[in-house]
Amino acid sequence: MGRKRIRLNPFQVIILGFLALIVVGSVLLVLPISSRSGTVTPYNECLFTSVSAVCVTGLVVEDTATHWSVFGQVVILLLIQIGGLGVITAMTALTLLFGGKISLFQKTTMQEANSVQKMGGIVRFTIFILVATFATEIVGACALMGEFVPRFGGKGVWLALFHSVSAFCNAGFDILGTEQGEFVSMTGYTGSPLLNLTVMFLIFIGGIGFMTIYDVGRNKCRFARFTLQTKVILITSAALTLLPAIYFFFAEFADYPVKERIFASLFAAVTPRTAGFNTVDMTKLSGVGRALTIVLMLVGGSPGSTAGGMKTTTFALLFASALSVFRRKNDAHLLSRRVGDASVKTASALLLMYLVLFFVGGAAISLAEGLPLNVCLFETASAIGTVGLTLGITPSLGIFSQIVLMLLMFIGRVGGLTLLYSVLSDGSKNVSKLPRENIAIG
Repeated sequence: MGRKRIRLNPFQVIILGFLALIVVGSVLLVLPISSRSGTVTPYNECLFTSVSAVCVTGLVVEDTATHWSVFGQVVILLLIQIGGLGVITAMTALTLLFGGKISLFQKTTMQEANSVQKMGGIVRFTIFILVATFATEIVGACALMGEFVPRFGGKGVWLALFHSVSAFCNAGFDILGTEQGEFVSMTGYTGSPLLNLTVMFLIFIGGIGFMTIYDVGRNKCRFARFTLQTKVILITSAALTLLPAIYFFFAEFADYPVKERIFASLFAAVTPRTAGFNTVDMTKLSGVGRALTIVLMLVGGSPGSTAGGMKTTTFALLFASALSVFRRKNDAHLLSRRVGDASVKTASALLLMYLVLFFVGGAAISLAEGLPLNVCLFETASAIGTVGLTLGITPSLGIFSQIVLMLLMFIGRVGGLTLLYSVLSDGSKNVSKLPRENIAIG
């Protein structure tokens, strides 16, 4: 008898693709050529950096600018780019580039990886993703050159390209640190209109999802013609940017000059969704400011985007479901449309999963490191939301806590449900039904 052929489902292919890229990235980073000192970086630090880059998070244990050489930074940038596009999208792009044919299984995997509802036109959509990504990153890099080249000369070109890719992929990695000031992110550019507007634009475009960009372009920005998903994403994203920005403007940055106050407030509202750059010192936020940032990090970006988190559509659907309960209606309504119970159940499951992982991870790190729980919860929200914002404790964490953050970053990038489906999905359906009985709620 021949060996039984192992058949992977699309979810398992996605998981294995990300794992393979992480391993390759960590091996490249452990090479002496990857560090500025020319010495071998401890493997746990290389693995953490690779996980953070592939999962487009931005949490680091070594300052990217001062520890890694140009070669190491190029490796990190490639990991960010592939991780932002998605490993499956990158593999499909290579197949198309070398003239190969896309199989039905590859199309199914692409559909799952990019949260596309229909398989038809998936190859054309993949090409659109690639064109949109590189075009946006090039435009962003050209804009950022106006900020970096006058200050850094020729090095400014590399800085502009690196931060454009990092911003569009919602990665949060920066190479602006110096020996005198590591882990500075963009705190030196609080009042720069060019940098703030460019980076916020890249974060927003990368975070709303490729299907949204495609829908907006296809319908020539006519809102009435957009799909329900696009409308929900745009409205929710706008609300989750403007409302927090108003709070930050009046409550957190009241002592800043007006121009810096406006940009700092907008940036602080945009970056948790889920870019990880910061133009202000996050440790100086009040307890309320940190709590609001945690909520924004957990919500994250939108389906099929470079961002992580529960997603804006999940947040909007949970809100609509709660309103339907308050109004004693049977169905959740979004923009004059009913949403199926299956979607509401999925959203509820995601919320529970993220909250459990967020809290358990924070509690584990707090116990292991002897740190305040609220500080640790900020880091775990940043990890599970693939954000990268930090209160400064990540570089000093032990290996156990690093493993906790790596697991959270990985789950946050590939998606909790994708991970579960990869293990539990066997293609069979149980058609039998158990007896129904209600229980009291509330």
